[in-house]
Amino acid sequence: MDFRAELASFLKSRRARLRPEDLGVRPFSGRRRVPGLRREELAELAGVSVDYYTRLEQGRTQNVSDGVLDAVARVLRLDAAERAHLGNLVRALRGAAGSGRAAGPEPVREGVRILLSALGDVPAYVVGPRLDVLAANAQGRALFADFDALPAARRNVAWQLFLDPGARELYADWEEAARDTVVALRLDLGRYACDDRLCTLLGELSVRSEDFRRLWAEHQVRESSHGTWRLTHPLAGELVLHREALRLPDAPEQTLVTFAAEPGSASADALVLLSLASARPAAAPGRAQSSASRDSASMIR
Repeated sequence: MDFRAELASFLKSRRARLRPEDLGVRPFSGRRRVPGLRREELAELAGVSVDYYTRLEQGRTQNVSDGVLDAVARVLRLDAAERAHLGNLVRALRGAAGSGRAAGPEPVREGVRILLSALGDVPAYVVGPRLDVLAANAQGRALFADFDALPAARRNVAWQLFLDPGARELYADWEEAARDTVVALRLDLGRYACDDRLCTLLGELSVRSEDFRRLWAEHQVRESSHGTWRLTHPLAGELVLHREALRLPDAPEQTLVTFAAEPGSASADALVLLSLASARPAAAPGRAQSSASRDSASMIR
């Protein structure tokens, strides 16, 4: 992963969304070749030289103080997630991004697995770094995919969304789900810049998915801890589910993700039906299927 290019693209995208007038400054004279704030204008507002800011944007200086980054973030009007991402990218150039290299999959605590099972009709799974699915309850496997039966590389939310042919049938709001997923991967890139498995995943998605390349180029950075997703399941039909992502306090690299329906709604009734159907034995035990829709359907035949 070229973190110099990543840092440059991120800062350029944030400059492009601002105008000098937005910040109450007089624009520099001369014809603008690109929209947005010029480097000279940003440097003046941040209190650094143009040469220093240029070297920062190009990743040619590694000893950047937090004060300078705070000043740049203030001028660019970065929010908390964007400011943290900027710091992670700068640290990545020193080989020490975030908390460093993401370790191999940490086992999900037995208590968390019990909680997953106790959620009953609520589909849920636990993801780790890179959005690898580390554990899922029966309802989660019935709704999305039988993760345990898939090859390790495919037990991943991003892989399923972008490379599984059944994903667009399952996700009625595929674009929204895909954008949230790309945002999560970009945040992980900042946190675990030295992680080879994450870079391998990003490389595969970039090569095989035009949609991933398009969304990655947007350079969106934000926390996405909740949202409403619409799904179309082959058995349960149309579902409107509220997604909540809860980071586990004693395992901060793991996140519990739940998909709950409004009580008393048609979606809640459909999840009860799905729960009953998924409790039945599959027609072909042990047969791994990669498509989300085929995984779910195989559980109800």
